[in-house]
Amino acid sequence: MKINADRTRCEGHGMCEALAPNLFRVGDDGIVEPIADAIEDDDHDLIQLAIDSCPVEALRFG
Repeated sequence: MKINADRTRCEGHGMCEALAPNLFRVGDDGIVEPIADAIEDDDHDLIQLAIDSCPVEALRFG
């Protein structure tokens, strides 16, 4: 499974990075980018929390 980040929707709120700094990074441009290419099963619930916490719905599983 993979994380998809819609860079056109992202407003750089950083909720994803705050919840899972080992999985997401908000760059200098203020846009999120997933750090990991593949998702470990252990991270699924944490990623779902980050997806659900995104105020602009820029994240989803792909």
